[in-house]
Amino acid sequence: MTAFARTQGEAEQAAFAWELRSVNHRYLEPHFKLPESFRSLEPALRERLRAALARGKVDVNLHFHAAEREIDYEVNTQKVRALQKAAGEVAAIAQLTGDLGVCDILQWHGVLQQPELDVDGAAKELLAGFDRAVLALIDARKQEGEKLAALIQQRLNQIEHFVQKVRARMPDVLAEHRARIDARLAELQVEVDADRLTQEIVLLAQKVDVAEELDRLEAHVAEVTRALSAGEPCGRRLDFLMQELNREANTLASKSIVVDVSQAAVELKVLIEQMREQVQ
Repeated sequence: MTAFARTQGEAEQAAFAWELRSVNHRYLEPHFKLPESFRSLEPALRERLRAALARGKVDVNLHFHAAEREIDYEVNTQKVRALQKAAGEVAAIAQLTGDLGVCDILQWHGVLQQPELDVDGAAKELLAGFDRAVLALIDARKQEGEKLAALIQQRLNQIEHFVQKVRARMPDVLAEHRARIDARLAELQVEVDADRLTQEIVLLAQKVDVAEELDRLEAHVAEVTRALSAGEPCGRRLDFLMQELNREANTLASKSIVVDVSQAAVELKVLIEQMREQVQ
């Protein structure tokens, strides 16, 4: 489910901020955007995220800003000597005069070196800040989940309403169908074998019987309700149950021989699809 979390802190005379964004996904799919100096932290971050979350596409960004301070540059003496030697050889070959100036040498890449950032020293505070961000993300996802659970429960209540409506309607369906057949035969003035007609009505009753589908729909609704109230991750289970609900709704539609039952099946499919979009 969608969520956002941000935490800030300080480490090694620098300010940092973690930003975590999460959207729906079938599996856990983390993406990290870290400064090059902290790439070594990614395995530890993945383990922490995997221990805390089961699903979701999670984007993790680390913003790291060194504090403004006087920098003690170090001179790469080996590179300076190498530059002087190379300049002397070029001058001898080309028969030129003149030495490299101080500014020329300082402009050469790698002559001046900044002290390396103490990654290990900053790692402890960074990981602690990341843990706080993950907890904040979990809390945001929990709040989002509670809202989605309420919306899904509303759809479940509507599904139960349509299931009861169809169940109450089915006893009249065959009687109405038998009446239409009798009216049609009377209109055509055709005599038929009463026993054969009764057999055909029985066969039709078996084909259009949806009692099992209605029972399974009610069972799946009850299981979704139970999963929502269990207080534990249930995304994959809900995804499976949405497939089963959709399967029963399709079967109900295929067996329908009256318009109002077909309309009820369509409404069921719409409600199930709305829930599936939230679950996935």
